[in-house]
Amino acid sequence: MSKIIVDNRKARHDYFLVEKFEAGIVLVGTEVKSLRAGRANLKDSYAQIDDGELYLYNMHISPYEHGSFSNVDPTRKRKLLMHKREIMRLLGKVKEKGLTLVPTKLYFSNGRVKVEIALAQGKKLHDKRATQKEKDAKREIDKAMKAR
Repeated sequence: MSKIIVDNRKARHDYFLVEKFEAGIVLVGTEVKSLRAGRANLKDSYAQIDDGELYLYNMHISPYEHGSFSNVDPTRKRKLLMHKREIMRLLGKVKEKGLTLVPTKLYFSNGRVKVEIALAQGKKLHDKRATQKEKDAKREIDKAMKAR
């Protein structure tokens, strides 16, 4: 059973998502409490491999209201937990094909916070327009079918 905390819809708009992975995340107690309240933002965040370890940058978790001195920097880099061979595989794909790692979802799975990371390739402006056209056409078709 999983409860979605935050979904990064902007990632689907700006990137072609090639492949998705699940990773654990290292957090402190007050961050978990803020996440339970749904106070997080993945908008400009990205993942990167440094010294063979995977880190998540720019994910904003608002400070917990009742957590005075135990609150940490809201946008600090956070370590992601994956097997070494998975990280090396990701590193190879990122270096080889010019892909990037983008978090698409943050959710609870059996009481633990998980991050869905996607290997992503950037969209050009004309790709974004084509995607929007397809969405609009599908919406019109659904509307016409419903009216029948």
